[in-house]
Amino acid sequence: MERRSFLRGAVIGTSAAAFGGTLMHGAAYAAPAQPGAGPYGALGAADANGILLPAGFTSRVIARSGQTVPGTSYTWHSAPDGGACFADGTGWIYVSNSEINPSGGASAVKFDSGGSITGAYRILSGTRQNCAGGRTPWNTWLSCEEVSLGYVYETDPYGVNAAVRRAAMGRFKHEAAAADPVRKVVYLTEDETSGCFYRFIPTTWGDLSAGTLQVMVAGSAASGSFTWQNVPDPDGSPTVTRSQVSGAKKFNGGEGCHYANDTVWFTTKGDNRLWQLNLTSNTYELAYDDSLVPSGAAPLTGVDNVTGSSSGDLFIAEDGGTMEICVITPDDVVAPFLRINGQSSSEITGPAFSPDGKRLYFSSQRGTSGSSSAGITYEVTGPFRA
Repeated sequence: MERRSFLRGAVIGTSAAAFGGTLMHGAAYAAPAQPGAGPYGALGAADANGILLPAGFTSRVIARSGQTVPGTSYTWHSAPDGGACFADGTGWIYVSNSEINPSGGASAVKFDSGGSITGAYRILSGTRQNCAGGRTPWNTWLSCEEVSLGYVYETDPYGVNAAVRRAAMGRFKHEAAAADPVRKVVYLTEDETSGCFYRFIPTTWGDLSAGTLQVMVAGSAASGSFTWQNVPDPDGSPTVTRSQVSGAKKFNGGEGCHYANDTVWFTTKGDNRLWQLNLTSNTYELAYDDSLVPSGAAPLTGVDNVTGSSSGDLFIAEDGGTMEICVITPDDVVAPFLRINGQSSSEITGPAFSPDGKRLYFSSQRGTSGSSSAGITYEVTGPFRA
């Protein structure tokens, strides 16, 4: 039997090794050739920041909740969550949400071409529990409220234009967003135990003020075909959006979402799965399911935010688990890329690469104390695969 590689569509056999985990539903489990080591090698000893990294990689702290960002007068927000990077001339900007309620919002840190911090500022205020989100092809950040009847806010990473509430994208417990420039839609996850997966079709691509919200319709199986159906009442009142369309497929706690190459991936925390939607064939399947891995052998637990690199690798942050960011490669290797020590009451959030792909940003939402006021935002630099 053959199956498709979940990253690039290459045909591989069911006996292909998965690093410490089973990738496709029903695929055979195969032990890794090098236990503890993925494409970047084994993790080394914890560095001065308590982070275990492969050889050649280094970390630094760029911000701490409640403290001024180094080199600026701006105080970093509590509970840093979803994030993304944006080019800014020869430098770049890292945007980060704040998952607190009330207040929430999002902030940004600016870097010059050498990676030095040159500024920090607020880009969204007065919102509630901004968890994840997504960047758009026109260089805005969609910040999503993870509350009942929450909104999506479109923000300006450069701090010039005021944030705008995008009510047409639906009111529900939003988690993440991923823009698809080919089909000109934005995919949306819902953080409910019986949540749905949505797409928003703007009336005009590049303008999210109006459009159509649709929900994924499919059977209960772990793989199959799917269609889209309009959500009659996107404002979710009096009937919540996930209950308006008969046959809408339910997912157990939608989390991170990432689009690349006619495929969208998203995670569900309730069952620790990574789902893959093949958009050219309108089919879906499981790309990772830790319930199929022998007990205690799963390399990835507590799936949450997800991003991709230029090499085609996926990087998935853990909410709890062993406080790791794991990498899933195009040839179905699943392995830890980094681990944070001494922060078991926290979660890793907001993984995002700088525009040149040489730096990875992320946060520990609650740091060493487990408090939302103790968040830490990091940068890792090293020989990432091109």
